[in-house]
Amino acid sequence: MKVPELWLFLSFGCAASVSPSCLSAQFRRPGDFILGGLFPFGKDTVNLTARSEPTLLLCERLFTDGLIWALGMRFAIDQINNSSSLLPGITLGYDMYDTCFEALVALQPSLLFLTRNGTTGIGVLCNYTEYQPRVTAVIGPHKSDLCLVTAKLFSSFLIPQVSYGASSETLSNTELYPSFYRTVPSDKNLVEAVVLLLTQFGWNWIATVGSDDEYGRGAQALFLSMVGNDNICIAFEGLIPTDLAEPNAKRQLEDTVKLINSTKVNVIVLFAFSLPAQALLEHSIRMGLGKKVWIGTEAWMLSDIAASTPIIQSIGTVLGFVMRTGPVPGFQEYVAELFSSVEQEEFCRESRELSRLTNAEVLDTHCQQCGHVTLGDIWPMLRVTTVQPVHVAVYSVAHALHRALGCTPEACPKTPIRSWQLLHFMNTLPFEVNGQSFRFDQSHSTNTGYKLIFWAWRNSTLTYLPVGYYDQSLYIHKSQIQFHTADQKEPSSECFRRCQPGQFRRIKGFNLCCYDCTDCPENTFWSSTDSTSCSPCPQHQWAPARSTRCLDRSERFLFWDEPLAVALVTAMALSTALSCGTALLFLKHLQTPLVQVSGGGRSLFALLSLALLSLSCCLYVGKPSDGLCTVQQLSYALCLNGCFSTFVPKALEITLVTEFPRCAPRLLRWVTHSGAWLLVAASLLIEGLLCFCHLQLGPDFLVADYQSLPSEVLLVCGTKSWAAFALLHGYNSCLAFACFLCTFMVQTSGRRYNVARGITFATLICFVIWIFFIVIFATLRTVLRAVTQICTILATTLGILVSYFIPKCYIIVFRPDLNTEDYFQNPIEEEPEEDS
Repeated sequence: MKVPELWLFLSFGCAASVSPSCLSAQFRRPGDFILGGLFPFGKDTVNLTARSEPTLLLCERLFTDGLIWALGMRFAIDQINNSSSLLPGITLGYDMYDTCFEALVALQPSLLFLTRNGTTGIGVLCNYTEYQPRVTAVIGPHKSDLCLVTAKLFSSFLIPQVSYGASSETLSNTELYPSFYRTVPSDKNLVEAVVLLLTQFGWNWIATVGSDDEYGRGAQALFLSMVGNDNICIAFEGLIPTDLAEPNAKRQLEDTVKLINSTKVNVIVLFAFSLPAQALLEHSIRMGLGKKVWIGTEAWMLSDIAASTPIIQSIGTVLGFVMRTGPVPGFQEYVAELFSSVEQEEFCRESRELSRLTNAEVLDTHCQQCGHVTLGDIWPMLRVTTVQPVHVAVYSVAHALHRALGCTPEACPKTPIRSWQLLHFMNTLPFEVNGQSFRFDQSHSTNTGYKLIFWAWRNSTLTYLPVGYYDQSLYIHKSQIQFHTADQKEPSSECFRRCQPGQFRRIKGFNLCCYDCTDCPENTFWSSTDSTSCSPCPQHQWAPARSTRCLDRSERFLFWDEPLAVALVTAMALSTALSCGTALLFLKHLQTPLVQVSGGGRSLFALLSLALLSLSCCLYVGKPSDGLCTVQQLSYALCLNGCFSTFVPKALEITLVTEFPRCAPRLLRWVTHSGAWLLVAASLLIEGLLCFCHLQLGPDFLVADYQSLPSEVLLVCGTKSWAAFALLHGYNSCLAFACFLCTFMVQTSGRRYNVARGITFATLICFVIWIFFIVIFATLRTVLRAVTQICTILATTLGILVSYFIPKCYIIVFRPDLNTEDYFQNPIEEEPEEDS
């Protein structure tokens, strides 16, 4: 039976597919089982000479790190293949590809790994139990951003993926990523260590900055969720760009430094990779931020990029956590021997022969830089770059494979193994590497703890000095830390902000020292310095924003001396004068046909009612009271009824003559002369009874409104019962509607005056005014409510005068020739028309 291949997937720089070399050929090797490995190199690593100096240094460092990690993986596989106790008789193979720090680039080899073994196609099946992909396990990639993409892909096929650098807490979700593992702690452990460091030094007023990527955002979010339980206040939190070539990158960095400086904090926690961290440190120095305590992580603490910033010593004290990793015995000697072999023709011949044995038609893996790198280029980084996570990642897969195959100390059975069969052994069993025991926890991570590193400067030379360690608890050797302060003692960074008078502390989260100073809103006042809220003012008082005491409210109503009130009173006087003038004119010409047809003495009564209605506007000006509120509605209803009650007899008289000519002689006596006055009296009596009912059901009353105006108490008349309100004014509406029905269809010959038309227009105008009044009156709760009532009264009065009485005054004064019996013949004197 043919043993399936186990490939190791290893990723390098973007240019890893050109210029073959003896060394790059060693990054592919066949075997009984193939592992896949992902390692970072960085973008555009070919054209290093065309880049600026910081970017050039970054690319060289990324390439060097990636190469060292790749060699570490190759070293581990060679050890396993030469071991007599681990996978005896089994040869591991590997295949290495580049990710370029780009998800789309990383997906190319990832999809290749998922292809069915021996083919270039991915099977679409309902059950992948018997599916055998090209690789058995994957090592890498290094960054969390790429792992979040590839982990979902490999988890769909349950292919074990072991990362040697991805620390995002999101990847701890084993339901989403069941086959993802890592040989580094998650960011949660790192954040716990940082919080303990801040707590031990008593720093509770800090700023936190993260790079705008998965690592920075995720670590900062975890940090912000944990600090509240330890009463640590976040004075500033922000993100810095990762792509420094963006147009707004410089401005964002400058704004971040300015905001940090404005908070007056002495401690800054920085979660970022080397390049954005270096950019922030450079701007802090250039803008004179001052000496602070910078708390960093391994992502930039051990980087030459950040440490090479000009006058970096002036930033202050740098503390940070790096993973506790042990040495990999024999690795440096292995690398030295490998580079020594590269120079020999025999090595290159074997490499070319090995290259021909591997399948290279799908994705080429040659690395251009590998043909030019020397041992001297990477030797300094061998002491800094951590190789153990890669080493442990390879051994974790090897031990799981050893147990899945059921190997004995002598040999391993040649049986096919599916990738998903390794997961059980990786989840449950510990494994040993170089005498140290490792085990994946419930989140598929290995928590080896952290070292606390201090940047010590000795003769302008940077030394990474261990000053403590974290393993569930934090231990610090404070005597070894020399803070960059005047007395070389630890600085304080506590919440010292004091709120100004009229401001209260708005607590952030659950800790009392983390707050914003917020102005007290209107109608509240500041009571004490340490107050966490503003006290509300009593109902009869008010306060402006950011006030320290309450002020008495002034009363608000329609004052007599207000310009609006003066204008309304003037209009009232004109309306009253117009009513009285019309009444005097009608009295002078009382016996003329025009006045007699209009109602005679009843017209004078209607005009007197309109004059009183106009004068009732005075009840709405000045300070209201319960009595005035009650009288307002009663006076309006009675005065308007006095006018409409005089229209009713005339409207009925016109209807009887025009619509019921045969019955008219018998019924006209009830609507003319003394009968008409009886109708007027009866109408007034009914309205008086309705007024009494209104008083019993719920008269209007004085309302003191404290909500509508910010600094005044509004005095308005409130309606207690809308049913009583409708009952009071409904009767007048019925009278007006009856008059309208009796007159709007009446036709008169051209040689006669149409008495009915004046009543029709008068009632119609009243209906329109009342519709607008009811809508506005029901919604207004300000001083304009009284103005609305006054305007309604004046509009009603003037509407009746203009539509019914003024045209008659025009005839009396300017057309006396028309004031004759022929033109103003009374309807009762007209001969009834014969029925056809």
